[in-house]
Amino acid sequence: MILSDEQLQQFHQDGFLILRNFADKKKCEAILDIAKAHLKHKIEPIETELGYGDKSKEYRTEVADYRSMPKEVHAAVRRLRQVYSRDILFKEWMEEVKIRPVLQQILDDQVVITTAHHNSIMTKMPHQSTQTRWHQDRRYWRYSDDNLVSIWLALDDEYSDNGVLEFIPGSHLIKFKSEQFDEKEYFREEFDKNIPLIKKKVSTTLQRGDVVIFHSLLLHRANKNVTDKLKISFVYTVKGASTKVIEGTRSAEYPEIPLPLFLHSRTL
Repeated sequence: MILSDEQLQQFHQDGFLILRNFADKKKCEAILDIAKAHLKHKIEPIETELGYGDKSKEYRTEVADYRSMPKEVHAAVRRLRQVYSRDILFKEWMEEVKIRPVLQQILDDQVVITTAHHNSIMTKMPHQSTQTRWHQDRRYWRYSDDNLVSIWLALDDEYSDNGVLEFIPGSHLIKFKSEQFDEKEYFREEFDKNIPLIKKKVSTTLQRGDVVIFHSLLLHRANKNVTDKLKISFVYTVKGASTKVIEGTRSAEYPEIPLPLFLHSRTL
């Protein structure tokens, strides 16, 4: 698949793009089955809901050990981490050839998977999950520039009540001031200067196989899951090959996976 000029322009303008019915539904179902098994047995490394909102900026920026603590054993799982190396189906999706020319167009560079960030099965447990506040993913990542995007795969239906992603279009292009964020670098919803921007948020619904690609600086959030059904999604992050990791940071603690160039991309 190759993006049209209109689609590419839309991504650069809005900071996100939705590819409807992109992934094979049977493959999504197989990924979902494996994810549920790992969740059932809480196979490490995982992140739980316990204390998630209380974690400091320093913790989120510096800590690279993703294993949960013994006291968290009964807490609801928020995500399965490091999924690239968990199962061949997870690895295959992250290396999917079909989406590579799209990512090359957006990055205007060779695609490199960064396993340090996202690389996760994301969950919203029914009635146990917490909301995800407005934030930019890039705030805790340490790279030479901002040419990173995330790929979100809906493994089943996603909508407002179970925590679908919401975005503020164009926010990846805005140069914000530090006072617009709190001490943990969440976008302050009560701040007068932020309120008009938050009112521009967009929310949609996703179905199994839909993919959302979004920029590392795009403001996004999600509600907690108030339904009776578990919501599971798959997210990973890629960067351009010319975007360099800053050594000595958490971003450099895990390997990068360069993917072969897809020569039919318009941009390469």
